[in-house]
Amino acid sequence: MKILIIGGVAGGASTAARIRRLDEQAQIVMFEKGPHVSFSNCCLPYRLSSQIKEYDDLILMNPTVFKNQYNIDARVNNEVVKINREAKTVTVKNVLTNEEYEESYDRLVVSPGANAIVPPIKGIENANTFIVKNVVDVTKLNEFIINNSCKNVTVVGGGFIGCETAENLKEAGYNVTLVEALPQIMKPFDYDMVQILHKEMHDNGINLVLGDKVCEFIGSDVKLESGRVVESDAVVLAIGVTPDTKLCLQAGLELTERGAIVVDHNYRTSDPSIYAVGDAIQVFNALTHKPQQLPLAGPAQKQARQAADSIYGRTVRNTGYIGSSCIKVFSYNAASTGLTCRDCEAQGLQYDYVYVIPQDKVGIMPGAVPMHYKLIYEVPTGRVLGCQAISKGDATKRVDIVATLIKFGGTIDDLRDLELCYAPPFGTAKDAGNHAALVAENLMNGMFKQVHVNEARKLWEEGAYIIDVREENEYELSHIKGAHNIPLSQLRDRLSEIPHDKNVYLHCRSSQRSYNACRCLIQNGFTNVYNISGSYLGISFNEYFNDVTLNRESMLTDYNFN
Repeated sequence: MKILIIGGVAGGASTAARIRRLDEQAQIVMFEKGPHVSFSNCCLPYRLSSQIKEYDDLILMNPTVFKNQYNIDARVNNEVVKINREAKTVTVKNVLTNEEYEESYDRLVVSPGANAIVPPIKGIENANTFIVKNVVDVTKLNEFIINNSCKNVTVVGGGFIGCETAENLKEAGYNVTLVEALPQIMKPFDYDMVQILHKEMHDNGINLVLGDKVCEFIGSDVKLESGRVVESDAVVLAIGVTPDTKLCLQAGLELTERGAIVVDHNYRTSDPSIYAVGDAIQVFNALTHKPQQLPLAGPAQKQARQAADSIYGRTVRNTGYIGSSCIKVFSYNAASTGLTCRDCEAQGLQYDYVYVIPQDKVGIMPGAVPMHYKLIYEVPTGRVLGCQAISKGDATKRVDIVATLIKFGGTIDDLRDLELCYAPPFGTAKDAGNHAALVAENLMNGMFKQVHVNEARKLWEEGAYIIDVREENEYELSHIKGAHNIPLSQLRDRLSEIPHDKNVYLHCRSSQRSYNACRCLIQNGFTNVYNISGSYLGISFNEYFNDVTLNRESMLTDYNFN
C-alpha cells in the first residue's frame, strides 16, 4: 500500500511511525512545506528565554533519521498544493525550486495543522509583527529582537502561546505587555481561578492589559480601542488559530461552518480514501456529546494512532475528548480538564462546584504550599464535569486524576473513594480531590450552604453580616472591612451575638474552620448561615489584580496569599 501524509509535525509524523509499525512493506511518503519535520512546537516559546539552548534542540527528528530508522520518505520544503481525488494523486511543489510533480496514493492522511490568525488591523503592514508557529517563526522573532536591541515587546493574545511567549520574553529581560481582548487570559480556567495567574503575571512585571482590543498599529506601537498606546519594538500575534483546510476545501471534502474537517469515529473524511488528524479536524466531546475543535498535541497523537489502525482494519473505539491542558506561569503550575462553569452554562447543564484550598503536601513539611482546587459536578447526578487546580505545587497531578475519572464516567462519590499514593513529601492522606469530593457530597446532602468566592465583594458592598472565625491575632493582621471576629474557639460561648433575622456569611483562611462553624450553628438552630468558599485566602487572590489595576477600594485591610 502506498500512503501519503500531508504534514510532518505531531499528527502526521505519529501517523507515519504507527503505519510503519503495522506494515513493514508499505510505501510511506510524508510532505512538510517547512524545512523541519517532527519538531516540538509546544517548546517553541522556551527558546526565547534560552531554557531551550539551541534552535536545533527543538527538532526531534530529521528526514535522514526517518529514512534510516523507519524507512519513511520525509520530504521537507515540499508543499502539497492540490488533492486530485478522482485520480488519487496529489500535486506537490518544491518550495525551493518551484518545481511541481504528481504523487499517487492508495490512502491519504491529512494533518495540516492550524494557521495563526493575523487580522487585517490598520497599519499592520508597517509593524514588526511575528507569530510563533514553528522553528522558523521563533528564530525570526528571537533574532530580530536581539539584533535590533529591542526593549519593549507586546504580545497580543492570552492563550497558551501568548502567555508562554510573554513569560519567556520577560525572563529574557524584555519589557513585556500582554494584551487580551477578553476580561481574562487562559479560557480553560474560570474567572475566579485565573485571577491567581493574573496576579502572578502582574507580580512578575508583565503589563497585563485585559478587556481591551488592538485597533491600530502606529509603526510597531500598539493602539487599543480604549485609546491607550503601548510602546513596542516588536509585536507577537498569538490571537488564536484557524484550521488550515484550504486544500480540503478545494478538494471538496466536507468541512464544518468554522472550516474544520469532518471525520467519522475512525478519522476518515467524507472521502473513504482520505483520513485527517490533528488541529484541523472536528472531534467529539465526551461530556457534552457535541462536536468541537481541540488543537492540542495529546489528542493529535491519539488520533494519529487510531487513523493508522483504521487504515489497516484495526478499528479502535473512539471515546471522545474532554480537553485536558496545563501551563506554567512563572512560579505557578495550572491545569484544567473537562468543562468550566462557563461551558456548563453554555450547554445548559445543571451544575455546582466547590473551591477548596488544602495544602499540596503535609503542612509541616518544607515547601508545603496551598493548592487552589475547583471541582465542577453535575446536579443531581454528582457526575464530575471538570476540575481546575493552580498551585506552586503539583497541580497537574491533581487534575490528571480527575481527567482519568471523567473518562470513566466517575462521580463525586468515586473521587471521594479514590485511594491515592500518600507520603508527607508528596501529598496528604486526604488529597485535594478527596477533600473536594467530600465537600461536594456535603453540599449535595444539604449539610450546609455556600456562596462562592466571586460573590464576596457584592456581599461586602451590600453590607452583609460577615463573621471571620479565625483567631484574633489572624484577624488583627488583616480582615474584611466591617467583618465581625468571632473565633471558632469562642463560637459556642458567643451564639447570642449572631443574628437569626438575616443571612450570616462565615469565613476563615481556607473554609475548613468556617465549615465547622457552620455545622455548629446549624445544629444550634441557625438556618441562615453560609460558608464562603475559598475564604480569606481565596478572596485575597480573587480581589488583588482588579484592585491594583482598576484602582478600586479593597474590601480587605490587607491581603493574605500564604
